[in-house]
Amino acid sequence: MSLTIGYAAMLEQFHPSDVVAFSEYAESHGFDGVMAADHFAPWVPTQGQAAFVWNVLAALGERTRGDIGPGVTAPTFRWHPAMVAQASATLAAMYPGRHWLGLGSGEALNEHIIGGYWPEAPERINRLFEAIEIIKKLFRSGLEGKDVKHRGEFYTLESTRLWTMPEVAPEILVATAGPVTAKRTGRHADGIITVGAPLEKIEMLFDRFATGAREAGRDPEAMPKVLQIHLSWAPTDEEALANAMTEWPNGGMKFPKADIRSPHDFAQIAKLVRPQDFAGRMVISADPDVHRATIQRYVDLGFNRIYLHNVGRNQREWIEVFGREVLPRLVR
Repeated sequence: MSLTIGYAAMLEQFHPSDVVAFSEYAESHGFDGVMAADHFAPWVPTQGQAAFVWNVLAALGERTRGDIGPGVTAPTFRWHPAMVAQASATLAAMYPGRHWLGLGSGEALNEHIIGGYWPEAPERINRLFEAIEIIKKLFRSGLEGKDVKHRGEFYTLESTRLWTMPEVAPEILVATAGPVTAKRTGRHADGIITVGAPLEKIEMLFDRFATGAREAGRDPEAMPKVLQIHLSWAPTDEEALANAMTEWPNGGMKFPKADIRSPHDFAQIAKLVRPQDFAGRMVISADPDVHRATIQRYVDLGFNRIYLHNVGRNQREWIEVFGREVLPRLVR
């Protein structure tokens, strides 16, 4: 499977028009494909944005040529799985062969707004995999032209089908950071998404993912392994560190963040973040080769799609530098 190095477009940081322009600029400098997360709020108020991801993905489909995916959306609280299935099928019908569906179990930051009970992680994960079952049923309904229904522990779907559908259903990729979810992902999804982490943790996730895939009779080596890397590049190390501290302090928070509801709460926690907290979690450097070496380690580990996010506002300058000095030097 060939290697894709794409652009991670941060709707939490930039106006949607800027996101589309940056993505187009990144493609012109060697990046291939875009991922953008489904956020109802930014992590901290200073990031300042939270555009509707499906609108932006449609615009990206018109303005770019590579793959496009929500990395990720939660089909479990704000969204009934049927609505996510319809949104994904429509995007895939408009841009055949380019759209993949990235799913996760959700974060209170985005999902609490509907005022429902926010369960602990095991229930959130069970909801996710039941949602995947519904989405698969609906994709199949559109391909076969037959109504489907569902009545499970968390969701009900009365007899219906998807009326707009691409010739091939979108890939379903699941974001995971734990061994149990990784195994279930291998069994029930088409690929895995994770974020930059110590190599030994990722090797463990890959092992559990492969076990699940083989149990389902599939070859894990042929399945997408997607990575999002947060990094901070600027012309000086001091600027790169300042960007990380100001723009993406959540990257230095060494604890699960799924239960925090407000950007303002994150802002208070961010006051406790120190430069050393980014160690092992985000590469902060003015040297492009330092970043290249980190990306190469993940390539060597087996990722075949890697999306890069530079946390600073200096997007165009960063795109130019990485397009010239990093992407061409990766050994694929």
